[in-house]
Amino acid sequence: MNQQKKLLDQNRAPIYEALQTFRQMRVVPFDVPGHKHGRGNPELTAFLGEQCVGIDVNSMKPLDNLCHPISVIREAEELAAEAFGAAHAFLMVGGTTSSVQSMVLSTCKRGDKIILPRNVHRSVINALVLCGAIPVYVNPEVDARLGISLGMKREKVAKAIADNPDAVAVLVNNPTYYGVCSDLRAIVKMAHDAGMYCLADEAHGTHFYFGEGMPVSAMEAGADITAVSMHKSGGSLTQSSLLLTGPRVSAGHVRQIINLTQTTSGSYLLMSSLDISRRNLAMRGKTVFSRVTEMANYAREEINAIGGYYAFGSELVDGNAICDFDPTKLSVHTRDIGLAGIEVYDILRDEYDIQIEFGDIGNILAYLSMGDRPQELERLVSALAEIRRRYQRDSSGLLSQEYIDPDVVKSPQEAFYAETKSLPLRESAGFICSEFVMCYPPGIPILAPGERITNEILDYIEYAKAKGCSMTGPEDPDILRLNVLA
Repeated sequence: MNQQKKLLDQNRAPIYEALQTFRQMRVVPFDVPGHKHGRGNPELTAFLGEQCVGIDVNSMKPLDNLCHPISVIREAEELAAEAFGAAHAFLMVGGTTSSVQSMVLSTCKRGDKIILPRNVHRSVINALVLCGAIPVYVNPEVDARLGISLGMKREKVAKAIADNPDAVAVLVNNPTYYGVCSDLRAIVKMAHDAGMYCLADEAHGTHFYFGEGMPVSAMEAGADITAVSMHKSGGSLTQSSLLLTGPRVSAGHVRQIINLTQTTSGSYLLMSSLDISRRNLAMRGKTVFSRVTEMANYAREEINAIGGYYAFGSELVDGNAICDFDPTKLSVHTRDIGLAGIEVYDILRDEYDIQIEFGDIGNILAYLSMGDRPQELERLVSALAEIRRRYQRDSSGLLSQEYIDPDVVKSPQEAFYAETKSLPLRESAGFICSEFVMCYPPGIPILAPGERITNEILDYIEYAKAKGCSMTGPEDPDILRLNVLA
């Protein structure tokens, strides 16, 4: 099999090639979609362009079928698997949320235990609501200065495995939103030695597979399944993703799990973008991400020279809770200038027309990738200098802690489907939450179903709301009330 994979031509893009052939055939469409190559919706065609809507087509024999690929989609998956060093790759059109959920559902069923950090994306806990698995949380370390959650310490993972020998899997963030990496190689070995799968959420780690001097990728570390968000640093269209599996996992079983929830009408816009982007990464990724790393390092130096800010990086690495750091991540601590990260985020957008990835209560993240240019980084650095000059104030009274250890009382599924009642926010203290509360982005729950609501958590929610964080999750859109177990 390995010899066969070495013969694959990474310069090919079979889905893209098939669509180009299809475009030249002038096929008369008596199938869906109903816009009929854009003719039936001229406003949409004018907005998106004929090139785009002309390949928004349905599955047909020449173009294969995402649910059961046998030709061009299968070839695209084989090329992706080789490029990423995986045994198998699945093209995903439901976002990395769908990839993460398929990964968990492929390994966990009702009542199974899964070991994971609590600072996971909500899609992980959503998967537990769907399948009924029980989370065993390894509370991450917290950087006291930055107020952010870090990676999982090796000894904490080892203890969780020893205390829960019946767990079926260990899940790791690689990296976190802030760029922090756990010791993935060691965790993979611990999981496998205990007869468990190792899963990785690599929503923010696509470039690990192609850049030099990057943290280890999940497939290289020997993980069994990983979700890779190609549309983030990989350059594909929003909502396109990959699910990668190792040799210990049945690809047929994973395909069945994916087909439980993924659309039967896979978007050829999204699939072709995955195909073309994989080709781009395979042919030029090393050069591209070397340049991105250089820009990030330059920006860190310039921002730290301003004073007041702290653009943190590999100097944080301690070999355990921070085993490695993603050099492309431009994470900046803002609290020392007296502003919450979300306040700097809002000022950058509203007054400087600069849209960064997110701001929370103490930090901002500017997401750098292949499309960024040095002149735009200069504009960001200049804006941050001006913001410090114009808005700096006393930082006393600002909340610093991003992460609060959860008190898990019920499984996410049990709490989500339980009989509930709605209470005013402040009256919910002491009750068990039945829904999610989070700032989005990054989409890491402050509260998840089954966790006890505390005054500390309520303080955090009210503070984040007051600072302007975009809060999502609860049934009440204003988050003045919470649903709790009755």
